[in-house]
Amino acid sequence: MRTLLCLLLALLPLAAQTKYEMSHYVVGFLRKGPAWTAEETAETRKIQEGHMANIRKMAETGKLVVAGPFEDDGDLRGMFLFNVGSVEEARAMAEADPAIQSHRLVLELHPWFAGKGLKVVQ
Repeated sequence: MRTLLCLLLALLPLAAQTKYEMSHYVVGFLRKGPAWTAEETAETRKIQEGHMANIRKMAETGKLVVAGPFEDDGDLRGMFLFNVGSVEEARAMAEADPAIQSHRLVLELHPWFAGKGLKVVQ
């Protein structure tokens, strides 16, 4: 125990030198909307294609940091992480999504404070 304590005390000055920066983000949660259905039709496929195209468009701007679905098939369908100046800017980008416009999905946005530099590595 004493050895562990000595090691931790020796590492403390190194930890104090580490700079950890924070930044502001906006997190978006996508939930099943009033028009959601599990049924796959020509219309739902078209909406999904538009949804994916909008995700690619937002990612190309560099303002959409992360996007993806939840895998538990619950009410919560997916998540967006935006690196933008405001919730309103994130809302304007996301509301162009056909899945949101059609009310297949509804969007819930929250400001979030986390480690600076979050990004998707391709």
